[in-house]
Amino acid sequence: MASTQLQHARAGTVTPAMKRVAARENRDPEFVREQVAEGQAVVPANRNHDSLDPMVIGREFATKVNANIGNSETTSDLTAELEKLHTAVHYGADTVMDLSTGSNLDEIREANVAYSPVPIGTVPIYEAVKRVDSPEDITRDLLLDIIEKQAEQGVDYMTIHAGVLMEHLPLTDGRKTGIVSRGGSILAQWMEEHGEQNPLYVAFEDICDIFAEHDVTFSLGDGLRPGCLADAGDDAQFAELDTLGELTRTAWDHGVQVMVEGPGHVPMDQIAENVERQREVCDGAPFYVLGPLVTDVAPGYDHITSAIGATEAGRAGAAMLCYVTPKEHLGLPDREDVREGLAAYRIAAHAADVANDLPGARDWDDALSEARYEFDWARQFDLALDPERARSYHDQTLPGDNYKEARFCSMCGVEFCSMRIDQDAREADGEMETIESATDLDASPAADANLPPVGAHDTDRVPDEIEIGGVTFTPESAHGDD
Repeated sequence: MASTQLQHARAGTVTPAMKRVAARENRDPEFVREQVAEGQAVVPANRNHDSLDPMVIGREFATKVNANIGNSETTSDLTAELEKLHTAVHYGADTVMDLSTGSNLDEIREANVAYSPVPIGTVPIYEAVKRVDSPEDITRDLLLDIIEKQAEQGVDYMTIHAGVLMEHLPLTDGRKTGIVSRGGSILAQWMEEHGEQNPLYVAFEDICDIFAEHDVTFSLGDGLRPGCLADAGDDAQFAELDTLGELTRTAWDHGVQVMVEGPGHVPMDQIAENVERQREVCDGAPFYVLGPLVTDVAPGYDHITSAIGATEAGRAGAAMLCYVTPKEHLGLPDREDVREGLAAYRIAAHAADVANDLPGARDWDDALSEARYEFDWARQFDLALDPERARSYHDQTLPGDNYKEARFCSMCGVEFCSMRIDQDAREADGEMETIESATDLDASPAADANLPPVGAHDTDRVPDEIEIGGVTFTPESAHGDD
């Protein structure tokens, strides 16, 4: 059996994936190898994912962002899912999770893997539920069959809710929102019905063997995460976390990479404590957090409430942030929701990296600020996180090409533009020095994730056409070429 990235790293081997990661992070390949060998970083890279451009998740590297896509029982089809995948990659998703719960699960998964240059994650228990009449009918063998099939299809990481144990369930009594994880609630129902331990926990070492064979990374699910501020930091959440720490070490013993998922809904003053506790309990395995949302009062704006928490989590050491879209708690996201969620979370990840003083992280900010001061509108648009949005907003009120040379925008106009006034003052004979641009992004030590443009992946191995179930799909364009 071929070695995993973790096994190679422990043996002192720098793999091609690690070399690619080092180039993207502007780090020494040996440093990448050491971080992977110690379990402090993961390189999700299923051997069957031919179109993958490898990336790394770990607190010593640029903070990463995951985008969730997927259909539901009522909404979306394969074409729509490929469009959402394209949108996610174009607007800067570092990984994408296919959380489909509707029809054609295999076709959608195969298409996502075939056409994605970023790692693809899944939650196998969702397919298990679709394969039986009732969640209580799920069996250990069914779960293992589904996990093995998805590994063979090229899925790079899977959320496995193996930390929800029978003895944890009474700890959720008294919560305001109970068990809000889909996987956690399904397994709780199964355990209540059968009076037996979580089958994913019982079969965990078998899952490790499957993951080792295909080099799939664990994303240990937090099935008892808090679903509201009132439930944050309770005994149920932390009892599961302790179990996830044990499972992390078991997976490492099998040579399998691990990251650990985290909450959820957490008051801002408790976020750093959550990150630090996970690091201690899980021996530094990368922390992958959903938000967290810092208030529960803003449905329709939870990409904002959660990005606030995500920034704090990233600053405290979370390695990857799972985006939340404006549709969270309300409905299935569409392409525009994916775009909005990614914008919020790319901002959060970048702000965290700047706060943590990652090498070169602020260079992008400095370059855009210099372009802004110089009224170099074309360069401002090119450097913007979302160039299309920046250009569109500017042109709504000043659409003419002549305004691309103007020393003002429509906010202040000619007379009140502070930067124009400052420039004029500095050009006059006086005490103020002229300001010159000094930032060279080509020479920046920053990771690719902290440099424009977002969504810059190697797509050479991504096919132009995909044949699924006898039907040929031609995605709208190459990723990043909108």
